[in-house]
Amino acid sequence: MPAPDYEVRDPRIRRTHQLLQRSLQKLMQTRPFDEISVQEIAEVSTVGRATFYRHYTDKFTLFNALIESNFHKSLQQRGVSFDGTRPETALALILATCDHLAQTHADTGAFPARNAFEPLMESAMIAVIRRVLIHGMTEATPSTLQVEIAAAAGGWALYGAVKQWFDTPNHVPAEEIAPFILDLLLPVLRIAPAPR
Repeated sequence: MPAPDYEVRDPRIRRTHQLLQRSLQKLMQTRPFDEISVQEIAEVSTVGRATFYRHYTDKFTLFNALIESNFHKSLQQRGVSFDGTRPETALALILATCDHLAQTHADTGAFPARNAFEPLMESAMIAVIRRVLIHGMTEATPSTLQVEIAAAAGGWALYGAVKQWFDTPNHVPAEEIAPFILDLLLPVLRIAPAPR
């Protein structure tokens, strides 16, 4: 699996990743994911099939990278920088996840809404959340197995809570549910609650 786009420093590799991801997104606006071939993705992106395989093992890996890249952009737009010690940084991560999930599902032309590929979307988002948590928790505490476990549990819990909120008909605004989700996560992330 390639490094996440935000970790890629070589502009040529970054450009190729962007071309391939945009091409997949464009193709998914007209046809189901399972009907799209690697050859079509390569043709739309104007890169060769061999180049595709130098960067991604298959179209599923490309789909995962596309979701991760888009979610990471959502985090950057909100200025999310989890530092592992302050509840407000975890709250920003929760709100960014709410925003991204709502946006991804609202943009029905770009991604399949409810189908077999939703688990791929979920695992990509959870992976990004986990990396953000590990980075912040490692800054506060040296990296240990406990940090890895807390970040994994926190990532799944955060995404699961946001997903439940999103799937609830007529759900309350994200700003109303986010503090409740934060209260659930604070013990897992070992962050002391902010005084209220």
